[in-house]
Amino acid sequence: MVDTASVTSTQARYRLLYLTFAVALAAGGLWAALIEGPSMRATAQEQLEHEISAENLGFCEKFGMRSGTGEFIACTRELAIIRQAQADRDRAAEVGIF
Repeated sequence: MVDTASVTSTQARYRLLYLTFAVALAAGGLWAALIEGPSMRATAQEQLEHEISAENLGFCEKFGMRSGTGEFIACTRELAIIRQAQADRDRAAEVGIF
């Protein structure tokens, strides 16, 4: 015959273990979202800005506009306008306008 008290005690231990694991998992998720999330977003934004700057430099210098000149600045402004227009089209497509 099975002792129901020991079965209930074992089930209670497993429930406590499961609850402890769930709380630890939730705490880890909150830590990642609240503490590491902003840092990760800032790092990603810096990386994107670096990549765009490198693309601008490569593109504009390819057509003879050296960095630091007025022509280079105008070129990077025009590239920013093109990127913004593409981002606007992408957002409109997501919404379903296009």
